[in-house]
Order: sequence, then structure tokens, then C-alpha cells
Amino acid sequence: MQAGLRTLRLLYELWGLLLMSELAELLERFRRGAELLAVATTGAAGPELDFKPGENKWSVRQIACHLADAEAVGVMRFRQLIAEDNPTMAAWNQEAWAANLDYSKRKISQVIETFRMLRFANYELLKDQPVQVFERRGTHAVRGPMTLLQMLRMYAEHAENHVKQIQGVRAVFKEQKARQAAR
Repeated sequence: MQAGLRTLRLLYELWGLLLMSELAELLERFRRGAELLAVATTGAAGPELDFKPGENKWSVRQIACHLADAEAVGVMRFRQLIAEDNPTMAAWNQEAWAANLDYSKRKISQVIETFRMLRFANYELLKDQPVQVFERRGTHAVRGPMTLLQMLRMYAEHAENHVKQIQGVRAVFKEQKARQAAR
């Protein structure tokens, strides 16, 4: 019996170490999201900000606005998961927000600063939480049950994926501009 308890205790401690390692990596990826966005948009101006690489594709400005709005939603979700027992986290209609919140008129510098400030506030809240808090669960209206750790991963990946999307949009813009100049 004692050997079994020792084994369970050891497994629990190992699980905690693995979770701490994964958590530290995720927190750093999450924190870097604002830097990645700033770097990805550096030098983008004028028509490049509003260039859409295809039908139903978003521009650099729209993607940045989406990231800022998603982070604003994250402000609530992270706090719900930490403070409430099994909260239900509402979905949001990203297409409606893009269409009705005048993304095309928003200044890119303000959008990037909004994302940076919100991401920093979320990071500051999350980095000081005990490891066990990241196992707290809630229910996402679309994705279903999620832990705080899963939500953190989703938001870290969300920024990384959209930064890649911005890089792709900018590359297509530059290719098209080069082709037009060669004519």
C-alpha cells in the first residue's frame, strides 16, 4: 500500500513538473504575441494595410483589429476561468465585429497598442497564478469544455497563426506590386 501511495505521489509530482514546464513555455509564447504582431506589421502603410489577397480574405488591418478584439474577449474569459466555478464563456461573431466596428477606419498604431496593452494585462494576470489554477474548467459556447491551460494555448496559437497570416498577406501584396512594376 505504501509503495502504491509513493508511486502515486511521484506521478503527481512529475505531472506537476510537466505542467509547469508546458505552462512556462505557453506563457512565454503568449507574452510574445504582441511583439510578433508589432514586428509583422512594421513598415506596413497605405494600400498595403488594406490589401486583401483574395475574396473573403482579410487585410493586414482587419487581422490586427481582429486580434485586438479577440484579446478583449480573452480579458473576460481568462478572468471567468480563474474566478468563477465552471463558467460558460460566450462566443462572439468575428465577421459581424469586422463588418460593424469599422475595422477599415481604425488606425493600425492604435490597434497594435490596444492588443499590446490587453495582452500585457492578461499575461500579468496569468503569470502569477498557481499551477493548479490552470486546470480550472469552463465551457466555451462553441468549443465545449476547456481548461485555463487550453484557453491559454488557444490564445497563444491564435496570435501566432494570425501573424503568419499577416506575413502571407504582405508577401502577396509585394509580389503583386513587383509584377505591376515589371510591366
